[in-house]
Amino acid sequence: MPQRPPIFMEIAYDSNLRYIPLVYLLPEEMMAKCPTLRKLPRKIREVMYNENMLAVVESDQFLNEIADAVAALTFPHFGFSGWKEHYSGEFPVWKLSYVLPIWARVLNSEIGWDLQALFLIEPTTNIPFFSSDYIKDLMGRMVKRAIAEEGWQPILDVVKEMPCNEDFMNWNTNVRTDFLRKWYHTRSKNVQTISLDACLEDEEHGIYEIEDKSAAFENDVVVEDFYQRFKARLSEKDMKILELRVEGFTYEEIADKLGYKNHSGVIKRIRAIEKEFIKYEEQQ
Repeated sequence: MPQRPPIFMEIAYDSNLRYIPLVYLLPEEMMAKCPTLRKLPRKIREVMYNENMLAVVESDQFLNEIADAVAALTFPHFGFSGWKEHYSGEFPVWKLSYVLPIWARVLNSEIGWDLQALFLIEPTTNIPFFSSDYIKDLMGRMVKRAIAEEGWQPILDVVKEMPCNEDFMNWNTNVRTDFLRKWYHTRSKNVQTISLDACLEDEEHGIYEIEDKSAAFENDVVVEDFYQRFKARLSEKDMKILELRVEGFTYEEIADKLGYKNHSGVIKRIRAIEKEFIKYEEQQ
């Protein structure tokens, strides 16, 4: 008697097999960064009938990689700025982006993509990669669906009213330290706010997500005497770079005005200034 396809076998509720459809959803460029997931053939039968491949699927490495990948795809659609990596594991939306059982279920509800669907693909056909644009659109729909079906909207509303992700951390980190600096400096009564967002944010090249990763640098330079003491440490050219960015000049325009060969030199100086500021503040 021929063996029945494993799809009809009873799968344990905690088995990683239920996440295989999510694996075959990942875009090719993301899969290239997942060494364990890359071991899986692009034919579902070559996974389900192979003990070595099944062992890979049930490994911790498999679970970690698929969880990180799915979280990276879903997190941007919750409406919070920055990347997942900018937040701590205590941030509620960070946690929601990692709930694999829900994403596997929502994926099936949205497009019918489950193990059964994978087995309907011709056995000799490699499961193709989806385009990045399609996956981005799909993830947007999946997150919207999960929010509605799981009743997450009240959670998101509360978190947006309390946007300091540090509130949900239970250990001391650089992110918490930066938050405390920002909190107390911006509550000084006699301040002259010097916006450095324009100086550091690289909209064209995606170098920084200032409000998440470098928010302390933008908002710490608010007390006038504190700012003046820091300014005295900068070279004339570095200070000119900051002033030009505040005035709205692009990196290319600043490079041209100050005699740099290209805008990358300006970006490097911005990074150096940020590091100098952090060092300066730690010494205070």
